[in-house]
Amino acid sequence: MKLKLPDSSKNWISLVGATIALITFSMIVFLFIITSVTHSGNTYLGLIIYVLLPGVLFIGLLLIPIGMWLKTRRDRRRTEEERKGWPVINFNIIQHRHAALIFAIGTSVFLMATAVGSYEAFHYSESVEFCGKTCHYVMQPEFTAYQGSPHARVKCVDCHVGSGADWYVRSKLSGLYQVYAVTLGTVPKPIETPITNLRPARETCEQCHWPQKFYSRKLRTEKHFMTDEKNSEWDITLTMKIGSILSALGLEEGIHWHINPNVRIEYKAIDKKREKIPWVKYTNLKTGEVNEYVDHEVKISKEELSKLETRTVDCMDCHNRPSHNYQPPAFFINNALTKGTIPKDLPQIKFAALEVLAKKFETTEEAHKAIATEINQFYEDNYQDVFKNKKELIAKGIKGIQEAFSLNTFPEMKVRWDIYPNNIGHMEFIGCFRCHNDKHVTDKGRLIKKDCNQCHTINAQGPPDKLEVAAINKPLNFRHPGGDVGEVWKKMLCVECHTGLNP
Repeated sequence: MKLKLPDSSKNWISLVGATIALITFSMIVFLFIITSVTHSGNTYLGLIIYVLLPGVLFIGLLLIPIGMWLKTRRDRRRTEEERKGWPVINFNIIQHRHAALIFAIGTSVFLMATAVGSYEAFHYSESVEFCGKTCHYVMQPEFTAYQGSPHARVKCVDCHVGSGADWYVRSKLSGLYQVYAVTLGTVPKPIETPITNLRPARETCEQCHWPQKFYSRKLRTEKHFMTDEKNSEWDITLTMKIGSILSALGLEEGIHWHINPNVRIEYKAIDKKREKIPWVKYTNLKTGEVNEYVDHEVKISKEELSKLETRTVDCMDCHNRPSHNYQPPAFFINNALTKGTIPKDLPQIKFAALEVLAKKFETTEEAHKAIATEINQFYEDNYQDVFKNKKELIAKGIKGIQEAFSLNTFPEMKVRWDIYPNNIGHMEFIGCFRCHNDKHVTDKGRLIKKDCNQCHTINAQGPPDKLEVAAINKPLNFRHPGGDVGEVWKKMLCVECHTGLNP
């Protein structure tokens, strides 16, 4: 039987639309079969199959009725009689039957393909690869840091979107702007934080880290290396008081006391990064006790203070870089020396590394070249025997520095450790000392203390061969590495010296 179609379908617009639709649909089916059978594919292939090609297919299908409508409109202009009524569908006419059959079959196939495609597109847009690789240039810093984080097996959407239709819709609407910004190249460099429309931590973090769970104390050992000729090692072992000493006490004490469900801690910050906090309020929800702590060194009037946003402390106020943390050079060079990717046998290698890493670069390639050039130059100028006889060791050190740099610093997006403060701890960033600084005081003279032993105790410290070890339940007093420091550190904050480029 010869296939016959209405005369209105015989036009170039409909023909082009049908051709586009058939070719596009064939490509979708072919690529889908290939990826399903071979289990191969990448982020961009998924973008093509589930987002771009369906859009082209829809445009092709849309051109078919548009062409038919335009053809009918032109034909109806020829006689007065044809202008009087609408087109009539008559199944006694073979062309109409064939057109209806094609429309029914085509619509059914299209709806089935749309259902499958929409399902796959939804899951594809929720994948880690979509978030991290589609906009590779923009998201490279976040995706790289994420892969080495404690949340590397947690999907981006589980934290950034969470469950529920409300935040899903919000995220997609926000995503439209991100697509626009990436397309036009208006994405800020670096990406600004804190993100104002981030979902509250209690709705995301607490799906896994619920406050009622007991978090025991944790033993933490760190290796630090000096910048002297021998890259002298200094070890320290701490007991981190994350929770109470006994599980029966729950969150009555310890660092995680801040999220005790029976306590509400509120604060006001005067800067965008929430590092300058002039006001803290403690409320015991069981007893009704209330204490307001004010830092009188911060010059701000009561009227200005009242206008500031009042935030309730949650996970993100301390764990503000849980998956996208960019380590400072002093930290990642220590780690590289510990792992051996940078040889400790190279004299003053840490000093030389920190000297070059203190500089700012425009591209990663430029940084790698500078690292190689300046490290070689350092040993040629200061250690000629090493430069002549240990070139392989120097090359290994250069490679180790370059690799560590590439995991933490991204010049193209202007991402460095000092751009994104990490509020956990108090070494390179003010962190804990935002509140625990002996400056926040109540009307009755009660302080938020800067007491080291509140959050951790020292069990051992010193060089490996002269390690000072504490007796049971008798913590050591902190001893600052380096004999030239003396007792000055007691009157200062760590961040005043430790900028990320110091030992």
